[in-house]
Amino acid sequence: MTILVFKTNLRTRTMVQQISPELNQVQGILRWNVDLQDIDNVLRVEGEGITVNGIVNRLVEAGYRCEELPD
Repeated sequence: MTILVFKTNLRTRTMVQQISPELNQVQGILRWNVDLQDIDNVLRVEGEGITVNGIVNRLVEAGYRCEELPD
Protein backbone atom coordinates (compact mmCIF):
# COMPACT_ATOMS: atom_id res chain seq x y z
CA MET A 1 0.00 0.00 0.00
CA THR A 2 1.16 3.51 -0.84
CA ILE A 3 0.66 6.39 1.59
CA LEU A 4 0.99 9.92 0.26
CA VAL A 5 0.92 13.06 2.42
CA PHE A 6 0.26 16.57 1.12
CA LYS A 7 0.15 20.15 2.34
CA THR A 8 -3.06 21.82 1.11
CA ASN A 9 -5.08 24.99 1.43
CA LEU A 10 -8.22 23.06 2.40
CA ARG A 11 -9.26 25.05 5.48
CA THR A 12 -12.92 24.16 6.02
CA ARG A 13 -15.22 21.16 5.96
CA THR A 14 -17.00 22.71 2.99
CA MET A 15 -13.75 22.73 1.01
CA VAL A 16 -13.16 19.09 1.92
CA GLN A 17 -16.69 18.23 0.80
CA GLN A 18 -16.04 19.98 -2.52
CA ILE A 19 -13.00 17.81 -3.29
CA SER A 20 -14.62 14.62 -2.03
CA PRO A 21 -16.15 13.63 -5.40
CA GLU A 22 -12.82 14.34 -7.14
CA LEU A 23 -10.80 12.11 -4.81
CA ASN A 24 -13.46 9.42 -4.66
CA GLN A 25 -13.19 9.04 -8.46
CA VAL A 26 -9.44 8.34 -8.38
CA GLN A 27 -8.84 4.68 -9.13
CA GLY A 28 -6.80 2.97 -6.44
CA ILE A 29 -7.56 5.24 -3.48
CA LEU A 30 -8.66 3.11 -0.55
CA ARG A 31 -9.09 5.94 1.94
CA TRP A 32 -8.20 9.58 2.43
CA ASN A 33 -8.64 12.30 5.03
CA VAL A 34 -7.77 15.93 5.68
CA ASP A 35 -6.51 17.11 9.07
CA LEU A 36 -8.05 20.58 9.39
CA GLN A 37 -6.42 21.01 12.82
CA ASP A 38 -2.90 20.80 11.33
CA ILE A 39 -1.24 24.06 10.25
CA ASP A 40 -0.56 22.48 6.82
CA ASN A 41 -4.13 21.14 6.42
CA VAL A 42 -2.61 17.75 5.68
CA LEU A 43 -4.25 15.49 3.13
CA ARG A 44 -3.32 11.83 3.66
CA VAL A 45 -4.13 9.39 0.88
CA GLU A 46 -3.78 5.60 1.08
CA GLY A 47 -4.10 3.26 -1.86
CA GLU A 48 -2.63 1.11 -4.58
CA GLY A 49 -1.27 2.49 -7.84
CA ILE A 50 -1.78 6.12 -6.82
CA THR A 51 0.73 8.81 -7.74
CA VAL A 52 1.73 12.18 -6.35
CA ASN A 53 1.05 13.88 -9.68
CA GLY A 54 -2.36 12.26 -9.96
CA ILE A 55 -3.48 13.61 -6.58
CA VAL A 56 -1.90 17.04 -7.04
CA ASN A 57 -3.48 17.43 -10.48
CA ARG A 58 -6.95 16.53 -9.14
CA LEU A 59 -6.79 19.17 -6.44
CA VAL A 60 -5.26 21.85 -8.68
CA GLU A 61 -7.95 21.22 -11.31
CA ALA A 62 -10.55 21.69 -8.55
CA GLY A 63 -8.96 25.07 -7.70
CA TYR A 64 -6.90 24.18 -4.64
CA ARG A 65 -3.20 24.15 -3.75
CA CYS A 66 -1.56 20.85 -3.01
CA GLU A 67 2.09 19.86 -2.60
CA GLU A 68 3.71 16.69 -1.36
CA LEU A 69 5.24 16.83 2.10
CA PRO A 70 8.70 15.26 2.42
CA ASP A 71 9.10 12.11 4.50
